[in-house]
Amino acid sequence: MEASVFIKELEEENNKLLGRLEPAEALTAESGGNLDVAHLLKIALKNEMEATELAARWIESTPEVDVKLGFARQVGDESKHYRMIEDRLKAMGVDLGGFNPVGQGYGELFQYLTTLTDTVERLAAGQFTREAIALVKNRQFIELCEAKGDHATAKLYREAIQPDEKYHHELGRRMLQKYAVTDEQQERARRASRKTLELAEELSGLARRKAGIHHAPGC
Repeated sequence: MEASVFIKELEEENNKLLGRLEPAEALTAESGGNLDVAHLLKIALKNEMEATELAARWIESTPEVDVKLGFARQVGDESKHYRMIEDRLKAMGVDLGGFNPVGQGYGELFQYLTTLTDTVERLAAGQFTREAIALVKNRQFIELCEAKGDHATAKLYREAIQPDEKYHHELGRRMLQKYAVTDEQQERARRASRKTLELAEELSGLARRKAGIHHAPGC
């Protein structure tokens, strides 16, 4: 099918699951029930570190120059986010001495994404789908911060972090439209996107509780 039609269908599939998320449940699932802002920001540090490392790993082995440069831009953005969150935690009086965000290992989703070697799969799973998940989670976190009266953290995410994540998602959309042009490429992209959603811990957990679905979507 036409690449633009494929992208629209893929986004609709993703949104069906993303739309099931309820803010409190999504945050609770990832945080283990601890909705303290500082605790959630430490989890965010791990997410930013994983996103930085993932894009960095992909740069050298990606042959397409425009995609390679997109990953390079993302490395800079995600590492910048890490420093911003780190500074916010320090301003809150949190001691990060000796803190290693990946000290207890990398997440299952990160490990899956590092196995992808195909550009179309990387774009679909990483920038298009993983960043869509990040946009949803960030919106929920902003709402939580505002509800708790932590307007400084909410502003950081709303004005600095969220625009970058939206750029990464939109870059994934543009690059997929350029490179996912055959039926075979589109099917690889679709599988990678679905696997990413399946492995996103908070999403699969919610699907099980809400609808008895053990592997979502379609897996």
